[in-house]
Amino acid sequence: MSDYDIAIIGAGGAGLTAAIYAARSRRRTILFEGKVIGGQIATTDIIENYPGFPDGINGFDLAQLMFRQAEKFGAEFAFQRLPGGTFEIATAERTITADAVIVTAGADYNKLGVPGEAEFTGRGVSYCGTCDAAFFAGRDVIVVGGGDSAIDEGLFITRYASTVTVVHRRDTLRASAILQERAFANPKMRFRWNTVVEAIEGAESVERVRLRNVVTGETETIPIDGVFIFIGQTPNSHLLKGLVDLDPGGHAIVDLDMSTAVPGLFVAGDLRTKAARQLVSAAGDGATAAISAEHYLAARDAVPERHG
Repeated sequence: MSDYDIAIIGAGGAGLTAAIYAARSRRRTILFEGKVIGGQIATTDIIENYPGFPDGINGFDLAQLMFRQAEKFGAEFAFQRLPGGTFEIATAERTITADAVIVTAGADYNKLGVPGEAEFTGRGVSYCGTCDAAFFAGRDVIVVGGGDSAIDEGLFITRYASTVTVVHRRDTLRASAILQERAFANPKMRFRWNTVVEAIEGAESVERVRLRNVVTGETETIPIDGVFIFIGQTPNSHLLKGLVDLDPGGHAIVDLDMSTAVPGLFVAGDLRTKAARQLVSAAGDGATAAISAEHYLAARDAVPERHG
């Protein structure tokens, strides 16, 4: 007999929701998290687009509410980092077995690694225009990056901000032609070519950035209210390599029910291919994965054992 019916790896929005559904189904459930409960939402100051909170809610507070809800139904939590039929999950402290596994390890935003970036995250530094653009209505911001995500999110931010300056280390964008056409035609969008951010500065929130031209070496400090960084994401898919198919970006390929090609192994949230990368969709993914895991276990339990 396995130690648990369902093991969930990652306690972000998808993992916490999966834990609520799995535990409420009276399945022996354990959830592993090696960093912070809530994942990316825990570092978000105000979440305004999650249903049921018309006045918004602090991301850390919402994560704690979801955590308590899963615990109430009997889910166990193990705050342990994971190194990389029945699944065996090995941590630095112990090894457990589970009949079904839901991986919701998410993805990490690629960082600039410059002074001020970490300090001002949630206070003017953002990695999600859809989430945070409304906080910069009538203000001036920069978007760092030149790919599809940077330009697409930058165009969305122009609905709110007064100006959106794209800071790109090259002299041409990597975004698709149609996005480039829209960006160049948008009167709110400006461009700083061959330029990188060297530092993000301010007091309580972002007030200015120091830029450096990579061709001339010249530096300049400009006043700015927000910095949106879109230089890619790195999915935490190291646990899945060799187990499931991954897309070129390292995201797991799943069916609509979040199942992989391995029976009993499910992937949900930002770690799966074509994820919307929003809290509400991650929660939906987690619920779907838990329901699918329950169906998988119920079907397995319904098969009579053969003797002899």
